[in-house]
Amino acid sequence: MLIDRRTFQTFEWRLAASAALLAALSVVVIYSTSGAHASLIRRSLYLKQATWVLVGLSAMILLCSQHYRTIARLAYPIYTVTLAALVLVALIGRSGFGAQRWLTLGPLAFQPSEFMKLSLIVLLARYLEDHKEELGAPRIFLLPIVLTLVPAALVLRQPDLGTALVLLFTSISVMLVVGLKIRYFIYIGGTALAIAPFLWSFLRDYQKNRFLVFVNPGSDPMGAGYHLAQSKIAVGSGGLIGKGWMGATQSQLNFLPANHTDFIFAGLAEQWGFIGCLGVLVLYAYLFSIGLRLARDARDLFSMIMSFGIVSMMALQVVINIGMVIGIMPVVGIPLPLMSYGGSSMLMNMLALGLLLNIQMQRFMY
Repeated sequence: MLIDRRTFQTFEWRLAASAALLAALSVVVIYSTSGAHASLIRRSLYLKQATWVLVGLSAMILLCSQHYRTIARLAYPIYTVTLAALVLVALIGRSGFGAQRWLTLGPLAFQPSEFMKLSLIVLLARYLEDHKEELGAPRIFLLPIVLTLVPAALVLRQPDLGTALVLLFTSISVMLVVGLKIRYFIYIGGTALAIAPFLWSFLRDYQKNRFLVFVNPGSDPMGAGYHLAQSKIAVGSGGLIGKGWMGATQSQLNFLPANHTDFIFAGLAEQWGFIGCLGVLVLYAYLFSIGLRLARDARDLFSMIMSFGIVSMMALQVVINIGMVIGIMPVVGIPLPLMSYGGSSMLMNMLALGLLLNIQMQRFMY
């Protein structure tokens, strides 16, 4: 597709600007929470994040040059390659922080589980569009359920409970929006509750402890509950307007662990308080509203499912991440989209938003 006047007229600048602003804010927060006493590697993370932001934005714009129907035709190969990468992680993946989640390609390490989030949405959109005349039959949803459970099981084995939950709930939301009766999910939920004691035995000790601390926050404040306790202190100390730029003492003095990844929202809250957090939530809400509008106005079933699935996937991560940071959800290790440090997460989310931009542009190009 050539870049012409129609491209600029149909490009959804507001969505791109919202994504760029959130990503730029992530670089600012990572820099400001590093602290003068942090290691050289820790203080350089903001430069790496800035690099991934630029790579992600470039990929997002580049994806606009391809019609989204091309992505639809490649849905099965994309899913197969990503699933194969998850299998390789289980066999030869690199370990770190008690988990085996990364594949190494030369100097780069990436998380296939992050890209599976988007690959699964593309696959579901393609499959359900191919069978759109049969969506009234529950049997049509059996294969999508299997295609969701297989990667979810591989991700859970790493272990990465948070990403596994995102895969499951994104798939459920997609199947609900295309017409699968909610009573079937009630049956599935009832079955899951019945076998919950059995599933509990498969969780790692630290995962069990996180759930127990969520139920009783004061049971282990210096052990399993340390992350949550320090996160609440950081959020609460921010007050209405925060401590100001470079004023995140909980983060800078290393009281708050993972303040550049899963708990970056706590560092944001400490510096810019309730007002800053509200501004970020408004940005997310605005971005998601654009995605939902694209789903409503979609020209075909594939683009509708894609738009809704991407919004569901990102919104789930925002809700779970912020929920665990403020203590209303268990700590499960979910990155905050476009903000948490990490190249795989940043690139995947930018590609997802690139697909939304593509869908918007193609509505008017042909």
